[in-house]
Amino acid sequence: MSVSAHLEELKRKHEALSEQVEAEQRSPGSSDQDIAEMKKQKLKLKEEITRLSV
Repeated sequence: MSVSAHLEELKRKHEALSEQVEAEQRSPGSSDQDIAEMKKQKLKLKEEITRLSV
């Protein structure tokens, strides 16, 4: 897989996680721990995207 293809995949995963986090935050029965874990995953993806983009 090329670097650009890998970056696109990471960006897709980041966007999907963003949508999941937003949906969970709107849901009354959502777990704060689950949301925090998704946010950590999002941050890791963002860091990887930044690292590969330099």
